[in-house]
Amino acid sequence: MAYSSSTRDFVALSDLHPNLARPNVIGVVIGKTDVRGFPDRKNIGSERYTFSFTIRDSPTYFINVNSWGREEYIRSLSESFRVGDCVTIENPLVQSKDGEKEEKFNPITPSCYKLLISENHSVVKTSSCYEMDTKLLSLLHLPVKDPQDYYSLGDITANGQSLDGRILNVLAAVMSVGEPKYFITSDKRKGQRCEVKLYDETEMSFPIICWDNESIQLAQSWIPRETVIFASDVRVNFDKFRNCMTATVISKTIITTNPVETIVDVYTVKQLKEKALQSDGKPEPVFGIIYGYISMLDIDDNVSKVIRNRCSVCRFVVNEMSNTCTFCGDISSDSKSTFVSFDILVDLTDHTGTLYSCYLSDCVAEETLGCTVQEFLTLAEDKRTALKWQLLLERSKIYFKITLSPNWRSGLKANILSCKLANPIEASQSLLGKKLQHVAW
Repeated sequence: MAYSSSTRDFVALSDLHPNLARPNVIGVVIGKTDVRGFPDRKNIGSERYTFSFTIRDSPTYFINVNSWGREEYIRSLSESFRVGDCVTIENPLVQSKDGEKEEKFNPITPSCYKLLISENHSVVKTSSCYEMDTKLLSLLHLPVKDPQDYYSLGDITANGQSLDGRILNVLAAVMSVGEPKYFITSDKRKGQRCEVKLYDETEMSFPIICWDNESIQLAQSWIPRETVIFASDVRVNFDKFRNCMTATVISKTIITTNPVETIVDVYTVKQLKEKALQSDGKPEPVFGIIYGYISMLDIDDNVSKVIRNRCSVCRFVVNEMSNTCTFCGDISSDSKSTFVSFDILVDLTDHTGTLYSCYLSDCVAEETLGCTVQEFLTLAEDKRTALKWQLLLERSKIYFKITLSPNWRSGLKANILSCKLANPIEASQSLLGKKLQHVAW
């Protein structure tokens, strides 16, 4: 299998082997480590620098990429992309990996190989996933492990010290994201730390700690009480000082944000409303899937209605008048900035009813619309209207999160986690199943 663009062909990661001459590959970055320096054995007194990342080009295949070289080259390359970016790699060296040694410190991959990037022979380019293949974007929401293979936070807490030092998977929602703390280590190296509090239906506050810049930057994009993460291969330890269990992001860890693969329950709109209202006022959200369509999408009239400024620290929508964030008020305004983001209200409809004023925001809106905020802002009104009618009334598979909200119009606040055109056979089978359930009732 190969992918193609207007300029070159890309080899699928699953087709790579050491005898392949000058391969070109493409993938979305799903994991990345910080730059590190090591003593150069060939040049005493100098250092070689390295960092690694993991790319994915299909639901079942991903591979680790290592880069070694001069400090200037390695730092420049590392700073050129982040987790979530799409990269193309020209002429990497394909090497067999030492499974046990490689997987001790790197993410476990299905590939027998790893890629090595050379400053003299390889070229890494960053490009918009929208330009290359929009399917790559959906891979960001697919866990790299079995989505049902995880510990609840309550299980980790209950098992306590018996799990000390274990590496396992966690599925939880984000309660809060702490401010990064910076320090100098005893050997004069710069360090950083950020603590995130997670919660699920079994535990209301569980700390996960990030020590590297890459995971800290990723954590800063999470929205408290909205973002859900699937963290594969985190290390859990018993913290004697705090007398509690904690999790730590390590070099093996890959974090999947809003992992829709872990959501399997299918609802009609009517069933969803009934389910949410049966929660007896509890704050726990309801996650599920609806096969329906967007029945209201107002994106072509007034752009200011669908674009908002968000705080770069906590990602909450900022006050429109003052353009300041009122949520993370304890952080000085000098260290905060804002960025533009989609914030669209849509109606979702199926054969049983309509769910009004659902949030389609941030990167999920970009995936659904197939364009970035910057690209959207350049569209003329007729182009925005055409884009709207590409999505309206098209049967879709919609992943959502619902929470009770008395101040909301319907009493329910709905956030769309993913919205893609539905497979006709899958959608019809789901509809038939729901009708049979209705008859049985």
